[in-house]
Amino acid sequence: MKQIFKVLAIAAIAVSAMSCSKARIDNMNKIDGIIYECTPEVLAAVAGKVPVTVEVTYPKGYFDPKATLVVTPVLVYEGGEAAAESFIYQGSKVKDNYKVISKDGGRVRESFSFDLVDGMEVAHLELRGTAFAGKKTVEIPAVKIADGVNTTYKLVDASGEYSLKADGFKDVITVTTEGQILYDVNSATVKNKELRSDSIKKLQEALKEMKTNERMSVKGTEIVAYASPEGGEKYNAKLSDKRAGTAEKAWSKISKGMDADEVVIKSIGQDWEGFKEAVAASDIEDKDLILRVLSMYSDPAVRESEIRNMSQIFTELKDKVFPDLRRARFITTGEYVNYSDAELLALAEEHLGSLDEVSILHAATLTKDLEGKEILYRYAAEKFGSKVANYDLAVLALNAFKSDAAEKYIAAAGTPDADILNLQGVIAMRKGDIDKAMALFQKSGTKDARTNMGTLDILMGKYEQAARELKDGSSPKNEAIAYLLLGDADKAAATVKCHCASSDYIRAIAAARKGDKEGVDKWLASVSKKSAKLAERAAKDIEFANFR
Repeated sequence: MKQIFKVLAIAAIAVSAMSCSKARIDNMNKIDGIIYECTPEVLAAVAGKVPVTVEVTYPKGYFDPKATLVVTPVLVYEGGEAAAESFIYQGSKVKDNYKVISKDGGRVRESFSFDLVDGMEVAHLELRGTAFAGKKTVEIPAVKIADGVNTTYKLVDASGEYSLKADGFKDVITVTTEGQILYDVNSATVKNKELRSDSIKKLQEALKEMKTNERMSVKGTEIVAYASPEGGEKYNAKLSDKRAGTAEKAWSKISKGMDADEVVIKSIGQDWEGFKEAVAASDIEDKDLILRVLSMYSDPAVRESEIRNMSQIFTELKDKVFPDLRRARFITTGEYVNYSDAELLALAEEHLGSLDEVSILHAATLTKDLEGKEILYRYAAEKFGSKVANYDLAVLALNAFKSDAAEKYIAAAGTPDADILNLQGVIAMRKGDIDKAMALFQKSGTKDARTNMGTLDILMGKYEQAARELKDGSSPKNEAIAYLLLGDADKAAATVKCHCASSDYIRAIAAARKGDKEGVDKWLASVSKKSAKLAERAAKDIEFANFR
């Protein structure tokens, strides 16, 4: 929006020209008939600058053909003033290389900016200058052309979004234990020695623990029988079924009254998946060739035929792989009920050394005082070399605005992951290194990082992009600021959710933009009760200039 003033917008001349009469040069000190236009109408800070565009229309007969003018825009503010680079114009008979203004009149358009500094919230823009013609100099009175600098974009919260890492603690943990018995080739008979194998003994010990530990319970057991992939597919399917039957009978001896709540019997037939895993883990010289054959053929009969054709390889498979695939597996699933919050806090207080890494990390999240949290995280970092603990210590440091300490914890956390990259971006943003911060947020790609990119977009003056980045509601205040800067006061007011001082300040600006004096008074009164700092800002903020 442009506002037009019929004032003299020429301030100063800095270059000599050919002589002209005293009357002619003195006429350039007159302001009648000159039209000035300023965009924006109210100056506004954008990305640390105060950009301005000025257009001046000179009437016919104003500009002497032998005169030269220099115009210097000056922003006068509390505590000082800032001058932009001067603009030089010349008459049509001046032999130089500046913009020419005809004696018949003309229009010039200039864009410039000032670096934003504290105090510019209360300011006005004026043009100062001097006219030169030969030895004659005429000082032209300064002309005020705009008021104030809107700094609403600086309300953005640039402290950054970040979160503690998930500690991995589960209220109920699923526990699986397994044992197996092996069969002779082409046999479904369970040998007694298989019932006394180390595999079965470990399974029985785990079953006993599940039955006697009050925190544990057995949920079910799967008995899964297989045949090795040698011989015909139909034959092996029947053999696998027989093994499933004998394994079920063996289970009643193995479990000895500790049977699971539910037993499921499965017969797989030829165990090609187990075969693939066994070959991959073996030291067979030509195992890559075998794996290629498996990937090339889906028909089990063709697979077996192709492998049998490699006689030397097949011999190795018979000796090293097939025996362990003639089997039945007993897979028991149970549940472990973890410590309650109260139990965990008590253990952390009295028996910290008994807790594992995940439990300590979770206890830290339950601890309310900051010192207690730090003690637990440091313990986990020292005892377990916990990456999560070091990351969370960095988060606590950032909460306390201790970026240097946060950087040390981040370094101790090891190879940067997406969360760490976001933290590094937050540190860079707080230090004012916007380019570095943006690169780190883009590389991170987390939800927090995308929100932080929206914050940077506001700081860089990319308001439409900021609104898109923040539209998920992850940072309502910054999203509302983006809408204000886009001129949508209604959407801004609807976006803020909390009733903190900063949100009420946004509501007050939205009301001012809509000419709602009652709303301005209401929300500024609320702000003054909650934040002396924002109340002081409001007293100078040009957003409220029409309501004082």
